[in-house]
Amino acid sequence: MEYYSLHHKAPKVSFKEAVIRGLAPDKGLYFPSEIKPLPEEFFKNMKFKSKGEIAYEVIQPFVDHAIPEVDLRGILEDTLSFDFPLVEVEKGISSLELFHGPTLAFKDVGARFMARCLGFFNQESDAKVTVLVATSGDTGSAVAHGFYKVPGVEVVILYPKGKVSAIQEKQLTTLGENITALEVEGTFDDCQAMVKQAFLDPDFIGVRKLTSANSINVARWLPQMFYYFFAYQQLTTNKPLVFSVPSGNFGNLCAGLMAQKLGLPIQHFVAGTNANDVVPRYLQSGNYAEKLSVATISNAMDVGAPSNFIRIQELFGNDFENLKKNLHGFSFTDAETKTAMEQLFLRHGYSADPHGAVGYLALKSFLKDHPNYYGVFLETAHPVKFLDVLPFELQQKTCVPEAIVGIMDKEKKAEIVSAYAQLKIKLLN
Repeated sequence: MEYYSLHHKAPKVSFKEAVIRGLAPDKGLYFPSEIKPLPEEFFKNMKFKSKGEIAYEVIQPFVDHAIPEVDLRGILEDTLSFDFPLVEVEKGISSLELFHGPTLAFKDVGARFMARCLGFFNQESDAKVTVLVATSGDTGSAVAHGFYKVPGVEVVILYPKGKVSAIQEKQLTTLGENITALEVEGTFDDCQAMVKQAFLDPDFIGVRKLTSANSINVARWLPQMFYYFFAYQQLTTNKPLVFSVPSGNFGNLCAGLMAQKLGLPIQHFVAGTNANDVVPRYLQSGNYAEKLSVATISNAMDVGAPSNFIRIQELFGNDFENLKKNLHGFSFTDAETKTAMEQLFLRHGYSADPHGAVGYLALKSFLKDHPNYYGVFLETAHPVKFLDVLPFELQQKTCVPEAIVGIMDKEKKAEIVSAYAQLKIKLLN
């Protein structure tokens, strides 16, 4: 399998090189040269397969010969060492819970998979690799824990000052060892812009090998396809399926659409966003216009320039009408999100975090006009990570997991940066 740049001005590369590079030399995201549907036999027998078996058959064509079968299977078993339960919330609607990993967020899968792939590629090299990542919250903690003490890999995490939850900040600033946290005076978009600028800075050539652990990296993005296969394995409905995905950088939704291209029988997708509504506005008007991000209580979606949307457009041949047949988009205010969390708890006894609540709201909006569908919304983080914005009743009933209790008294270690020049000096030193 080869990967090409979506800017079409760079040579094609292997999976290994795409993972190590992160971003193509022409600033483009890498995209697989072929998306071949899985055989019908796979779907017929999927109910009887383990998570590891499903994941191997899904990801192997994209990894190809870059990792031998026995090693790839070992990486997947290690990556997927927790559950992905589908929980019925109300009639015709289920939540796919993706927060049962070590950092209580869906990004654990991509971070763990990429860390293990990079560790495999780097095992025979003396050269250190620096993983540079921007985060609006959960990516940073997942990457920090996924790469913690991985030999030959250093991690530098940029996060926006005052715009991540207290628990998220503790998760990414208290590990030490090979993990460095940088607190950026700005927004997530500023963090992401610095990361992209560093990848393209010629002064790092021969001095420091940089790669990305954001969902722009194929090893972070592609494993998210697994979620949709695991959900389908647990479903018993005969109704057409719609998945609602709370979306910020749009890597998770793009992975779902990839799963659909592989043959998974999902009839429709819904993107749920907060006030950072670039994609819902585009789906309504046909005019794609990025904007400065604004802070909300669903901070992982505070993205005004979603990197992965270009991959979604590529999946549909940059055909707007074709994309609209597969995707709806809705945005919601913080007040609507809080109300949804409260109603989910009081009416259905279900605890949702702000991101899951946005996914639920978007799904309900779609089902109003499409009642014949069965809906699944993605619950992407444990509610405890957002205690300060949960409704009072939910706060009282949310137990703090041991993994979180253990870090709250640890000392935060983070340096403040406000401009790319400062980041560059730190990396070069």
